[in-house]
Amino acid sequence: MEIIRIGFIGTGGMAQVHAGQLLELENVEIKAITDVSTEARERFVNQAGLQDVEQFTEYRNMLEQVDLDGVVICSPHTLHFEQATAVLEKGLHVLIEKPMTCSSKEAEELIKIAEQADKIMQVSYQRHFQPEFIYIRDAIAAGKIGKLTSITASLYQQWWLGSNDTYSWRKDPKLSGGGFLMDSGSHIIDVLLWASGLTPVEVTTQLSKQGAPVEIDTFTSIRFKEGAIAGLNLVGYSPVWYETYVFCGEDGAIFYENDKITLQLSGKEPIVPELPKQTTNQDKSFIDAILGKHEVQVPGEFALKVVQFSEMVYESAGYKPL
Repeated sequence: MEIIRIGFIGTGGMAQVHAGQLLELENVEIKAITDVSTEARERFVNQAGLQDVEQFTEYRNMLEQVDLDGVVICSPHTLHFEQATAVLEKGLHVLIEKPMTCSSKEAEELIKIAEQADKIMQVSYQRHFQPEFIYIRDAIAAGKIGKLTSITASLYQQWWLGSNDTYSWRKDPKLSGGGFLMDSGSHIIDVLLWASGLTPVEVTTQLSKQGAPVEIDTFTSIRFKEGAIAGLNLVGYSPVWYETYVFCGEDGAIFYENDKITLQLSGKEPIVPELPKQTTNQDKSFIDAILGKHEVQVPGEFALKVVQFSEMVYESAGYKPL
């Protein structure tokens, strides 16, 4: 059995999620970790039970001194491009936490670098592997609700009100590259574009920083090339987490509310659909792509679309995070 040797750049909360999923696989070994924070590294090591893992404060030292097959990047957003470039140019595969980069220019260049290196580059949009969102995408693609006419996508989160250290770099534009939209909001943009398959051509945005160094709340209206319209509401100044989507088509609609889905066809009783079974996740699919078992599930070409849309929102609002 071929063992895939993995290193980590960044060992915060999301890195621990990735480690947990990777350690469930018999053919993966976490060999090394990099983080400038000794406390973060120790927390990662203790939670994952990896007392013998090699530790570094500088990722380039890890890349030079440890034999690896792939690297998981869970660092602040603005560091992704430089770090992923170094990983790929070292001849290693890379799984990048969202967003892939903070600009479309960097994203396009990174795609070229991955192609030249002939290595796997996957972006960690986990909703691509979750049954609820697979159902929504497949139902729309199969025409169950007819041609899409409108979409509403909303996320409310206690993002700005959080005061723990996990959030500190996310509120520093030099590291975050933006606020709530660039962070949690990236997942909602992902679902909007991936599930619908539509192409945004025009956006109009209202934005509020709520007194913060980065944007917190954005309300965006969207027009798609295919004719549908949409509203995207990303609210980081909220007392609770609340996530909803409504996909309306010519023959019905799909309603999603905090993991619950209802299919409503015109003139019929509402249906709670049976969801597909989850068979993989962002980490297992990354390893399977390295092993040639299937194509990359969330390639850079798709993640680029999320970056481009994020830029459209910021430009519409006249907002420059950096």
